[in-house]
Amino acid sequence: MTSRSKMAVACGALALLVLGSAAAFYSVRGVAGNSTCSAASAKAETLRPLAKGDVAGVEVAKQPALLPDLAFNGPDGKPTTLSAFRGKTVLVNLWATWCLPCLTEMPALDALQGALGSSDFEVLAINIDTRHPDKPKKWLADKAITRLGYYADPQAKVFQDIRAVKKVEGMPISLLIDPAGCELALLQGPAEWAGADAKALIGAALGR
Repeated sequence: MTSRSKMAVACGALALLVLGSAAAFYSVRGVAGNSTCSAASAKAETLRPLAKGDVAGVEVAKQPALLPDLAFNGPDGKPTTLSAFRGKTVLVNLWATWCLPCLTEMPALDALQGALGSSDFEVLAINIDTRHPDKPKKWLADKAITRLGYYADPQAKVFQDIRAVKKVEGMPISLLIDPAGCELALLQGPAEWAGADAKALIGAALGR
């Protein structure tokens, strides 16, 4: 065998080795990625027929995926992230005092938290007012909305992060997320969250 032939054989063997390694890496990553949200996929199918009535606008995820690890401030004013809520189902809702539809649904979200809030479910309402930080708190107090924890992102980056992956445009936005951090459903716009249809949807997500 000539030197050139030996080199060709060696290069071919190296290429096969690299391709084989890449395929194995892709396979492992693909399986891991799918398995993370496999339970969410099954759960989403149970929710699909419940997106009706007051929550007919809810878009149940066809292929649930992990959401970005949204960053915001907790009720104590300290930074926290969405991953801090792993282990419980959460309804993430973005709202602001300049958003009239947001304000309209806040009492219902407060009532939903009062009715279903527990160690395995929370309404995670995140305020994104970028000016006058005391205004949202005063509005909540004036409306006697007391069961929702006060979460806030004064930079409104959470909206941009969600917009980047979900292509949403307006407010309010609500995302139903499973205990593994996978999206189950999305709603663009307000809903009657305290109604029977919403409670049935959330209850199914909780397996109740």
